Amino acid sequence: MTRLVIDTDPGIDDALALLLAFGTPGCSVEAVTTVAGNVELPLATANAHRVIAVADLATPPRVVPGAARPVARDLVTAAHYHGADGLGGTARVVATAPLGCEAPEAIIQIARTLRRMLTLVAIGPLTNVAVALERDREALAGIGRLVVMGGAVEVPGNVTPGAEFNLHVDPEAAERVLAAGLPVDIVPLDVTRRVVLRPRALAEALAGAPPPIATLVSGITRQALLREEAQGRPGIELHDPVAVGVALDPSFVRLEPLRLRVGPGGETTRIGGPPNCRVALDVDAVRFISWFLERLCRRVSS
Repeated sequence: MTRLVIDTDPGIDDALALLLAFGTPGCSVEAVTTVAGNVELPLATANAHRVIAVADLATPPRVVPGAARPVARDLVTAAHYHGADGLGGTARVVATAPLGCEAPEAIIQIARTLRRMLTLVAIGPLTNVAVALERDREALAGIGRLVVMGGAVEVPGNVTPGAEFNLHVDPEAAERVLAAGLPVDIVPLDVTRRVVLRPRALAEALAGAPPPIATLVSGITRQALLREEAQGRPGIELHDPVAVGVALDPSFVRLEPLRLRVGPGGETTRIGGPPNCRVALDVDAVRFISWFLERLCRRVSS
């Protein structure tokens, strides 16, 4: 059994990543913690609840809201890509109620309980992880792995020439996490850009999926697929699902020990010195896509 806490800012590809985890046999999602990033925190939290409801799990994970803004700067969102609701314009309810920042404590409590059995997967800005570290570094140092979707090491960024979105939103949090000596695996744009979900493959897989999942996935991906097609690209890059995939099966990627520094705009740069993380620099994209679609469209019951 692989036991995960998924820290997320849903987000189209975050929703796909959650469904991947829920559809993978032997994976237990202990909690979904939310953070402001792709959308503001109330929407991120509402979207996490929505995805879990559609998955129709016998034992759904609890959803715990976290940080509503980065640790040292104003929030930048990605509503231009994910839609004003974060899920491609498909959400019917907009959450506006203020939420408490409870996620860091939840992460600490689960880390203290599960220790090496826990894999923490951060697929949004690293704000919650940085706050949890500040409160109880020992608890986080005891987990099995921290898998982070973020960074652009040998390829251009997707926000600035040197920065990927998650680290750009909260670079101070990212730098604190990399400096903490945790067992960190970074899954950057270097590999996630090479894992592309094409419309035909998705449509064929959804034809056999449970209707609620097929409806949600087709709805949240529709505008993104049209946008990519209009720009001459073959499909959606599966950034967050690849990170969840690496948490569940590291053999999808080649991980190289490196020392990274995070710049003030979220830039990730190789520097000399002892490694502070492992970085995925190669990926078996064909095998991953097949594995992903099988689990995304699986009928789940636990």
